[in-house]
Amino acid sequence: MMKPVGVLALQGDFARHMDSLKRLRCPRKLIRWPEDLETCAGLILPGGESTTFVNLLGKTGLKKAICDFAEKSPVMGTCAGLIILAGEIVNDNMETLGLIDIRVERNAYGRQVDSFTDTVHVPMFEDKPVFEGVFIRAPRIHAYGGDVMSLGRHGQDVVMARNRRILVCTFHPELTSDTRVHRYFVEEMAGKTDS
Repeated sequence: MMKPVGVLALQGDFARHMDSLKRLRCPRKLIRWPEDLETCAGLILPGGESTTFVNLLGKTGLKKAICDFAEKSPVMGTCAGLIILAGEIVNDNMETLGLIDIRVERNAYGRQVDSFTDTVHVPMFEDKPVFEGVFIRAPRIHAYGGDVMSLGRHGQDVVMARNRRILVCTFHPELTSDTRVHRYFVEEMAGKTDS
């Protein structure tokens, strides 16, 4: 029996990630406590408010649990999820999980009213190497380490990247009907789907 992909459900748009996994017919599970991770093949950290996320991770014990989980299993983070996974934030001293060697800037494109949708170029999607990127108070990746691969760009900005077990997006793939980013995470990293 396939293990589910977990979606962190402390706050943020976790329901939309669950919908994307449902469209892929991937087993899925809401994660609210450390023990919820025990049966998961992978974990998704959704968008939301990163400061609130960090506080809740500490209060629930999930901060250490996610770091331990990521030693053997893949984790995907979108928007605030990316910030939480980053090694360094250039405009904030918030403590992150430090699971991917990237330097990021919070709210890099401005306030909520400055949110936008635009084309993201993802060359690994060979048949159609573009993706609709929804950027909501999005972070910007300023730099990344040698073990990090750029997977997608918006203009000159890297907006999708990964290392061995961590996949991050500055945009919100769950806010479109296009499931290719989630499919990539499930099939290429978690390795669990029946479709």
